[in-house]
Amino acid sequence: MAIGELCSREAVFVKLNESCALAAQLMREQHVGSLVVVREQSGRRVPAGMITDRDLVVGVMALGLDPEKTLVEAVMRPEVAMVREDEGVGRAIALMREHGARRLPVVDAGGALVGVLAADDLIELFGEELAGLAEVIGKGPRRERATRRAAL
Repeated sequence: MAIGELCSREAVFVKLNESCALAAQLMREQHVGSLVVVREQSGRRVPAGMITDRDLVVGVMALGLDPEKTLVEAVMRPEVAMVREDEGVGRAIALMREHGARRLPVVDAGGALVGVLAADDLIELFGEELAGLAEVIGKGPRRERATRRAAL
């Protein structure tokens, strides 16, 4: 399955030059704990990093910085692992594991932001798949009993 079919297409993002106060406000309004930080490039939003609620607490509040004057760029994590929308689940899991990331920005072939893939999305997918397998396991013995009775 391609990541583009699985990811949330409503990525919440903030621009590099916006304030940490705005980032916190967006997190609260959208009920998320992280945002994709983007830069505008030829009219497209390209991921430049990620910022989490923890980044705001540790990098702004704990240091006594003014969140209105502190820019997202100053506290974001610039090393951002991204997955293309046409890549598979295995690639996304490998990136999450390698980078210790629970969320990955999803980009198109040109590198523009199209969504976010969360570990929760993968867990939900695997839960559904495992439930389907469990159903198969349960049906096997019932079918065998029914088939043997009918043959008698």
